[in-house]
Formats: sequence, C-alpha cells, structure tokens
Amino acid sequence: MKTVLKTVAIGAACAAFMGSPLAQKIERIDFGKREFDANCASCHGISGKGNGPLAAVLTTRPTDLTQLAKRNDGVLPMARLYEVIDGANVPLHGTREMPVWGRDYKVEAANYYFEVPYDPEAYVRTRILALLEYISRLQAK
Repeated sequence: MKTVLKTVAIGAACAAFMGSPLAQKIERIDFGKREFDANCASCHGISGKGNGPLAAVLTTRPTDLTQLAKRNDGVLPMARLYEVIDGANVPLHGTREMPVWGRDYKVEAANYYFEVPYDPEAYVRTRILALLEYISRLQAK
C-alpha cells in the first residue's frame, strides 16, 4: 500500500512539474545535431552542403551531405555512411582526408571512462547512429 501511495505521489509531482514554466523551458537535446556541429560542420558546413570554413583548404571538396539520398535513388545509404564515418576499413596510413571518427571516439571514451567498465563498441555505435539520424534529416526532398 505504501508503494502505491509513493508511486501516486511521485506521479503527481511529475505531472505538476511537467506543467510548470520550468519544464516548458527544458529543451530536448539533439545528440545528432550536436555531434554534427562539433565534428562535421567545419568541413561539410552547418547546412551539410560541403561548404564549411575548412572546405577551401582541403584537397578534395567535402561531400554535399544533403544530396546523398537523391544520388542513391531516394535511399540514404546508411550502411555505407556508417562505414565511412567509422573508418573501420580505412588503411592505417590511407590518403583519406576525413578523420576516422570510430577510432577517435574510442580514444575519447577511453580517456573519459578510464577505469570505469563500459562498452567501447556501443559508445562508438551510439555516436555514429545519432549522427546518421541527423544526416537523414538534412536530405533534400
């Protein structure tokens, strides 16, 4: 009975909070956009069109990410994009200008978690999938 009353009390408190002005100010975090802005926009541009501030100094022009689905018969090639971002199949000393984000994410996670148990593959996968979901929203109609 006490558990039921506690649950009802917590539910009522949550409902009251959700209707408050403070709760309305809380914004949902867009992890994919955050990842894109931090790691991709410098080359691909904020809009994803390949016109970032570093694009001019690169040997190969960055891909216009807004046209990926259009150039692939309306289907965003998610598996291929995942491989490119992860960089798992890139030779160690390849000629690729794009960073190997999978390796960078693993190093970052190791520095952050240090001795705390975590799954590095899941960490990398989560960040890449959030980024891919955001890139899917950039696609031209």
